[in-house]
Amino acid sequence: MGKVYLVGAGPGDPDLLTIKGLKCIQEADIILYDRLVNKELLEHAKKEATFIYCGKLPKCHTLKQENINHLLVKLAKQGKTVTRLKGGDPFVFGRGAEEAEVLAQNGIPFEIIPGITSGIAAPAYAGIPVTHRKISSSFAVVTGHGQKGKPTNINWSSLAGIDTLLVYMGIGHLADICHALILHGKAPDTPVALVNRGTTANQKTVTGTLSTIVEKASIEKIDNPSMIVIGEVVRLRDQISWFKEWRTYESERVFADEVV
Repeated sequence: MGKVYLVGAGPGDPDLLTIKGLKCIQEADIILYDRLVNKELLEHAKKEATFIYCGKLPKCHTLKQENINHLLVKLAKQGKTVTRLKGGDPFVFGRGAEEAEVLAQNGIPFEIIPGITSGIAAPAYAGIPVTHRKISSSFAVVTGHGQKGKPTNINWSSLAGIDTLLVYMGIGHLADICHALILHGKAPDTPVALVNRGTTANQKTVTGTLSTIVEKASIEKIDNPSMIVIGEVVRLRDQISWFKEWRTYESERVFADEVV
């Protein structure tokens, strides 16, 4: 019997991988990796390792989740050491729990290797802390993308009093999210940041408010993967921004803080 390691690959910057996660990559016979995993991490694998791509896009799944589950069980039963490399943390909207359930049901030995989730890392790289002693004593993480691409069934009224909201996979439903929060008590001028491709060289942050961010996202052509950060902590970006972002205008690279 082999063993499966469900490993969080972190948010994009390859240096944010944990030491234990690195060891799992180095020792794996087979690595099943997701779309948002930085491919540089695969360079740490041994030469004879096999790679299986499991990336998912809306309405386009290279492998269905059921097939991934089956592969993990099948390969482990063949005596392989399998590393299932997942973006961010495997238990934060990464279906890691579903895979762990299947492994447990089939008697497959496995370990969970936590990773740095983008909900914390992307704001940090944008100069936005999710908590602050004077501003934010609570934060919540929610998904903005339900099953089969439908809006997520979130009780927004229960979240209106949370100081900082971190929304994963919500760009496609940004207008609905902003409308729901305003409807349930959030002030229209509540600050919002969209951190696109956080922690990578292509990171781009757009800020606004619940009443303006939808238009700004359209103008700036913000797409996924992006984190939505909602709360007063967004205002701190002007003070503690540290990571150099760049974006391309007319095929010319310029730093974001130089763009007026």
